[in-house]
Amino acid sequence: MIKDVTIRHLTASETGERIADLSAVLIACVQAGASVSFMNPLTPERADAFWRAVQNNVAAGITALLIAECRGALIGTVQLVSAQPENQPHRADLAKMLVLPSARRQGVGRALVIAAETHALAIGKTLIVLDTVTGGDGERLYQSLNWTAVGVVPGYALFPDGHPCDTTIFYKRLMPPDTNAQDR
Repeated sequence: MIKDVTIRHLTASETGERIADLSAVLIACVQAGASVSFMNPLTPERADAFWRAVQNNVAAGITALLIAECRGALIGTVQLVSAQPENQPHRADLAKMLVLPSARRQGVGRALVIAAETHALAIGKTLIVLDTVTGGDGERLYQSLNWTAVGVVPGYALFPDGHPCDTTIFYKRLMPPDTNAQDR
């Protein structure tokens, strides 16, 4: 377990100030083989462009960007996308869960997901969905946090080296703390 880890939200302005750090985490994850929408090699320019788009979504209130820091160094991030169609006001998507390879399996991802779940409840979301590589670290993490697997889509995406990977779709129903278990 990494000590001195802080989880916090970034404002749009802070996101702009941390683009280089965010890009470094994204690039490290892609280089380590994470299937997170990008192919190897991921250039700093492409990574920066991605984070500028996220910054715009944060400014628009579409996305909450959470980061994990250890003594000021950014070691992980996750997004909660809350803007959904009008018939899904209760739902959000968990996206781009990224933890530096050197910080994995030390509770950082777990802390980020729990913080995202807490934020989702705070903004009135009671259902979160995500997709992750089948058989990967993410799948094990979400299972350990009581997410429910819906199914596997074979060959859904590519790993950064170009070979296909299956993807598992997960959801989690969130219950406000004051909800009676009998009401489920």
